[in-house]
Amino acid sequence: MLIDTHAHLDYSDFDLDRDSILQRAQEAGVTRIISIGTTAKSSANAVKLATEHAFVSATVGIHPTEVDEALESDFEILQRLVRDRKVVAVGEIGFDFHHLPGRDLSVEAAAPLIAQNKIRQEYWFRKQLDLAVEHQLNVVIHQRDAWEDTLRVLREYQGRVRAVYHCFGGSIEQAREVIEMGNLLSFTGIITFKNAKLVQETVQKISAEDFMVETDCPYLAPVPHRGKRCEPWHTRLVAEKAAELRDLSVEEIARSTTKVAESFFRFTL
Repeated sequence: MLIDTHAHLDYSDFDLDRDSILQRAQEAGVTRIISIGTTAKSSANAVKLATEHAFVSATVGIHPTEVDEALESDFEILQRLVRDRKVVAVGEIGFDFHHLPGRDLSVEAAAPLIAQNKIRQEYWFRKQLDLAVEHQLNVVIHQRDAWEDTLRVLREYQGRVRAVYHCFGGSIEQAREVIEMGNLLSFTGIITFKNAKLVQETVQKISAEDFMVETDCPYLAPVPHRGKRCEPWHTRLVAEKAAELRDLSVEEIARSTTKVAESFFRFTL
């Protein structure tokens, strides 16, 4: 029994064989998949998939790399979608300072674009955190090259909402910062990569009560499928690597990560 806590099931990568990939996941022991929203349209599609498949749940949110295109009417869509019983969190939301505008421009020309984008990212981050608080949901965090800013904002919401840092790839020291705030981590196929020693050490050292597993499919396929399309059934490969690193059985990892996910997302269906 495994839960893929972060999958982009609505992406076009799965349009030709979505039913088959869902079947393969179930055959591999993945008993629930959370389809993650990244735009208003993606969020609506995630909810639709969750409605169509009993073992799929959804989140709704505007990804930080999408904020320049986001409209206030998109937030109104999220406000409607978040009331659906299959929605288990708000996300994926947060900061991404890696994919900033103006890469082809001079430093001087890019500076105002970057500044404005960061302002919009924080505006949408806070707006969606408030939405989560209003509906008593937890949040799924995207953080890239924005560690201190993410912590700064989330500290203001500490005690009102919990967060899972999806696709965590940091050190044990960073992990402890997250955990001490009452938040969780989620690991992807990155932990199977040869050059991922830092996050592998984190997997070894943190408590079983503080992490979940995910695929982030169609991205980040674990070894031996690295470089290919990732699928929800790969959750088993992530769990197997976590079990190896912690000197446990995959069944023990499955039990602990499922328990954490069930507590965090509070599935009702």
